[in-house]
Amino acid sequence: MGKFRGWHIVAGIAAMVLTGILGNAMGLNNTAAFMASCVAFVAVSMWIDNRMSLRRRERAREAARAADRDDAGAEPGPALEPEQPERDGRGT
Repeated sequence: MGKFRGWHIVAGIAAMVLTGILGNAMGLNNTAAFMASCVAFVAVSMWIDNRMSLRRRERAREAARAADRDDAGAEPGPALEPEQPERDGRGT
């Protein structure tokens, strides 16, 4: 899939075309076929977007777990000092 983030749009357009063809073959008038195509576009594009988001989220969780496992075996580094406030009079 790479960096292209529009797969849900491509899948929605494909569903829209297929639904339009099937609607005309079934004998629907143009308005009904167009409305069915629009519904199919929205449904398929939202479904694909959801699946891709779930997959991305799961990959991020796996990466975080792997990083935690790597950090657990490493020796602790020097303690970080707390950040100083940018403005005077803020913080202690």
